[in-house]
Amino acid sequence: MWQRDTLTLSARKRGFHLISDEVEQALAKMPPVSVGLLHVQLLHTSASLTLNENADPDVRHDMDAFLRRLVPGNLPYFRHTLEGDDDMPAHVLASLLGTQLTLPVEARRGVNRLALGTWQGIWLGEHRDHGGSRRLCLTLSGEQLYLSD
Repeated sequence: MWQRDTLTLSARKRGFHLISDEVEQALAKMPPVSVGLLHVQLLHTSASLTLNENADPDVRHDMDAFLRRLVPGNLPYFRHTLEGDDDMPAHVLASLLGTQLTLPVEARRGVNRLALGTWQGIWLGEHRDHGGSRRLCLTLSGEQLYLSD
C-alpha cells in the first residue's frame, strides 16, 4: 500500500522546532498499516529535518547556537546574496543536515503512529530569519491493516 499527502507547516522563527505531533496527526489520517515506513521530504532548500531529542528544548537551542557559529552569515566568499545574508548559510545547513527522513510506522488501535525511541522527535530546522510556511511531502508505504467490523 502506498499513500501520499502534503503537510503545510506554519511559519516559524529561525531555530529548531519539534514537529512530531503535526506529522503524526497527518499520518493518523492515512490508511492504517501493520508495519510500514513514512518518508518525509521537506520541499525547501533553506530548511532541514533531523531526528533528535524531544524532551529538553535546551538541546534545540544549543544545536541552533552551534550551527550559527559553524555557518555564520556575511561570509565574504558567498556570492549567492540576492535573497539576504541568511540565505546561503541556510542552503549550507540544509545540505549538512538533510531534507528527508524515513521513519518506522505501526498502527496502534487502528491508528498509525511513528515507532520512535523514547526521547526521539522530528525537528524542523528553520535556517532563515523569515522562512515562511514550509511544506512536507509524506509518503507512507506498508502492509495495510484491515480492521474487522
